[in-house]
Amino acid sequence: MKYKLEHACIRVMDLDKSLEFYKKALSLEEVRRLDYPDYKFTLVYLSDEDKNFEIELTHNYNPEKPYEMGNGFSHFALTVSDLESSYEFHKNMGLEITALKGLPGEKPKYYFITDPDGYKMEIIRGDEL
Repeated sequence: MKYKLEHACIRVMDLDKSLEFYKKALSLEEVRRLDYPDYKFTLVYLSDEDKNFEIELTHNYNPEKPYEMGNGFSHFALTVSDLESSYEFHKNMGLEITALKGLPGEKPKYYFITDPDGYKMEIIRGDEL
């Protein structure tokens, strides 16, 4: 059997704020939206230009409190060809960002940013994969 990775779902508190983050910080685009007002939620699917994988943002109307991250999920990872320019771009956006990192004895090859709901995104130098 052949399987294809389709999407990952995360729940967000403020859909507009999350869309702004993913569109501006990561150049993802909205590929479809499904509104279910009778059930009080909206699904928004985002992808990169290759459309090989999607992040589904689930927005439940009027959540009472922020979602708990739990301790099992770690992060999403995205590659970029110019890590240093990407790092400066995200830093200048005022995002929560780590220092550039690498394994001991190696040049820096990744960093992390955090979305409005606390989900981590690892940004990896594309030529390192």
